[in-house]
Amino acid sequence: MAWTLMLSPHPLTLPKFSVSTRKVVINSQRATRFVTRASATEKNNGKSKDDKGFTPFGFVTDNPSSRSAIQLPESPAEDGNVGQMLYRIEDKGKEYGSYIKSGKLRWFVRETGSPQSRRGTVVFLHGAPTQSYSYRVVMSQMSDAGFHCFAPDWIGFGFSDKPQPGYGFDYTEKEFQEELDKLLDVLGVNSPFFLVVQGFLVGSYGLTWALKNPSKISKLTILNTPLTVSSPIPGLFQKLRIPLYGEFTSQNAVMAERFIEAGSPYVLKLEKADVYRLPYLASSGPGFALLEAARKINFRDISSQIAGGFTSGRWDKPILIAWGIADKYLPQSVAEEFQKGNPNSVELKLIEGAGHMPQEDWPEKVVDALRVFF
Repeated sequence: MAWTLMLSPHPLTLPKFSVSTRKVVINSQRATRFVTRASATEKNNGKSKDDKGFTPFGFVTDNPSSRSAIQLPESPAEDGNVGQMLYRIEDKGKEYGSYIKSGKLRWFVRETGSPQSRRGTVVFLHGAPTQSYSYRVVMSQMSDAGFHCFAPDWIGFGFSDKPQPGYGFDYTEKEFQEELDKLLDVLGVNSPFFLVVQGFLVGSYGLTWALKNPSKISKLTILNTPLTVSSPIPGLFQKLRIPLYGEFTSQNAVMAERFIEAGSPYVLKLEKADVYRLPYLASSGPGFALLEAARKINFRDISSQIAGGFTSGRWDKPILIAWGIADKYLPQSVAEEFQKGNPNSVELKLIEGAGHMPQEDWPEKVVDALRVFF
């Protein structure tokens, strides 16, 4: 069938409309200036510089350190853009540390003291989403007291390798613990040694590793870590398990520092926040590593293993629980319930003025407790 296109002799007339490009530009300028500095109207009204109003980056303005993390400079070369921040902080946070190759992976490990230290070796394991930097002050003071100290960044965290999931490392409990075994061999850590564990997820894996290797441990110290089936799970890890939303959450550059501050009575100083922020600013790897680990772990199952594994009759090594009582994630009742399960082996030391990470909030009190216990 043939079709004939009929053209009208008269031109097609469309309704007239216009867009005020000038108005759009003005609004855009006002929106940008609203984030970077208080507007003239705001100043005239006498409002505080901390009044937020509308800002697309509101999630980083709840505390001073996060407020410094993301800025919108008027010109791209000014301080505040990611490139400038990386240049400013790229060499920070590696006190006492070096890179150690173990198998196919490279760990970042902090070390203080020496193998000849008279009082023995201490291994410090951090939790998620932080890094071994949190132990820097404790390690320094413990080496002064005669201990040889190691604190690795778990694979996927801090300055250690962050392999892509599915390419040799899948961020499961079994893989984390197998790689830890290899690292301890490379470091020449002779059993038995003192073990200190803190935090969620990989911190919990440190405790289940201890349950599988009791002969390698002389004494165990637990800083704020989920120890019972009733231990609450922070919102961060719940968000990470939500499809798509988890991917977005994992790429928040200030995630680690905000997690620390949310569990503490204190706000991090900017120079400390810089270090916790650095891995997440430098690449997407740490965020996706945390995402994968958070989706692989069964929090209730791991907590059940810990609660049951350290009960009387199953564990006979001395345990010190040094607990920051201002922890906003894990209440003091978690530590007390755990102690009741094995009262003969567990000693509870409450640390006033410290939150979820006592080693960061009040390291001197942690050192005092460790020196007496070890």
